[in-house]
Parts: sequence; structure tokens; C-alpha cells
Amino acid sequence: MDRLQSMRVFAKVVEQGSFARAGQALDISNAVVTRHVADLEEHLGTRLLNRTTRKLSLTETGQAYLERVLQILQEIDEAEAIASSQSKKPTGTLRIYTQSGFGQLQLAKLLPEYARRYPEVTLDVTVSEYNVDLVEEGYDVGILIDIQKFDSSMIARQLGCSEILLCTSPDYIKHHGAPKKLEDVSKHACLNFSYEMLRHHWPVKAPDGSTTNIPIKPKVICNNSELLRQCALAGMGIAIRASFSLGDDLATGRLVRVLPEYELGKVSVMMVYPSRRLLSAKVRSFVDFMTEQFPRPDSDPWLSPAAA
Repeated sequence: MDRLQSMRVFAKVVEQGSFARAGQALDISNAVVTRHVADLEEHLGTRLLNRTTRKLSLTETGQAYLERVLQILQEIDEAEAIASSQSKKPTGTLRIYTQSGFGQLQLAKLLPEYARRYPEVTLDVTVSEYNVDLVEEGYDVGILIDIQKFDSSMIARQLGCSEILLCTSPDYIKHHGAPKKLEDVSKHACLNFSYEMLRHHWPVKAPDGSTTNIPIKPKVICNNSELLRQCALAGMGIAIRASFSLGDDLATGRLVRVLPEYELGKVSVMMVYPSRRLLSAKVRSFVDFMTEQFPRPDSDPWLSPAAA
């Protein structure tokens, strides 16, 4: 028994005053109308309508039931209208999780334009270095680097490929000099992200393809990208950073590359979100917006030609 449909049929019978006219209005047969009302009465264990050959009338129970049924049907129609509207027009709260280096220095520059285009969307943004369960914690979209984990059921789209590089401030070079060869890095103060694999050495690939682990002396170990950036800008040492976490520091000369001929690897910046099927309008609008901002996902959009 489809109880909701039976409620609709019952309400239509009362409205039309006839089983036949209700069937015509609902485009179903008179027999189907009769079956729905009978099923409903059997389910409730009471008569809702008094029937004669010439007239239909509500029983006392039927009158009380009809009042609640009409209220329920109205609320359902309103709920469906809201859901349908929100599926077509971006509205509501969009929950975004983002890796801190990207969030503070890249996403922060993009959100004002998104907000201008979609003024009815409220942005609820979490910036963190820690892995989270995007599905369990109710995020709509996550922006991660590829070493972070995410639920395999989610769709992943690459925004860009960010180069890992060594950089420092001109002031640091002025006072301490720049390393001339790879081994010189070990003699300098190093600003290090707190991944265990990077605490004591940095893996570097030479132009000939060979990889060397360079021992380092950490001056600062930190789990926050922005703090490490500020330490580098303050001339505290040489930092190992992904290009996306430097903003426009390289382009403006606030930071300069060290030993640019050596490669320290690359990380992919990924946008992840639930299945493409039945995406809400707010999620779809953000996915399309971010895709528009990064038309070449296999490139490094954060590394200016002058800094490369």
C-alpha cells in the first residue's frame, strides 16, 4: 500500500465529491480510486466516508483525519518545492574543507568572485593541515593535496600540479649567502614542515635523475604552511614549500628560489566532492567555478615564468 498516494486520493475524493470525478482529476480509474480509499480505511481500521448511491459524506473520524491529511500533503508539497528550487538555484550553506596552504593563499583570492556570482550561498570554510573524513563530517567539497586521504566513493578532479621547491628571502641570502651546491643546504638553517619523512633530510633529484637525501638542520619545524611562509619571509632560513603555498612571493621577489636546477617533486591539488549524480546546485556551481579557474590541471598555475 502506498499510504501517501492513498492520502492524496482520499483528499481528492472529498474535494471532488465523487470517486469518478477524483479518478478523472488524477487520471486513474474509478476502481483504483475505490481501492486506495478501501486500503486506507482497512489500514486505519475505521470508516472515513459514508457512501450512498447519490452522495458521499465524511464520518466524524474522516473529518478529523482529512484535516491532518491536508496539512501533511501541503507540507510535503512545500518540502518538494524547496528541494526542487535548491537543486536548480545555488542557495544554502556550502561546507568546504581546504588544505591550509591552498586555502589561505589561493582559495582566499577566489572566494570573493564566487560569492559575487552566487550571493545566496553561505560559505562555511574549514582550513586545516589534518586529514578529515569529508563524508562523515558533512563537507560538500574538499580541496586537498594528493598525499591526503579521502573517501574512494568521492569524485576527484585535479586543479593543478604544484612544484615543491627551496626558497628563502633576499635578506637571508644577504646575511648568510645562498647555497652554491646541493651539499651546502646542510649548512643552512632550514624551515621544515612537520612530516616525519622530512624532519631530518630532504629528498632531492639532480638534473641527471639521481636522487640524494640531503641532511638538514631544522631551525623551525611547524605543521602550518602560513607560519612557515612568514618565517621564510622574515629571513629565518631556507624553506621547502609547494608553489601554491607561496602566493605571489616568488613573482614579487619577496622570496627567491634556491638551487632551482634541482627537483624536489610535485604534488597534485585535488578537488573532491560527492558523486556527479544529483549534485545540489550549490556544489555544482562551486565545482564548475573552480574548474573554470584552473583550465590546465596538468600544469603548475602558481609558478610564474620568472620564478620557474
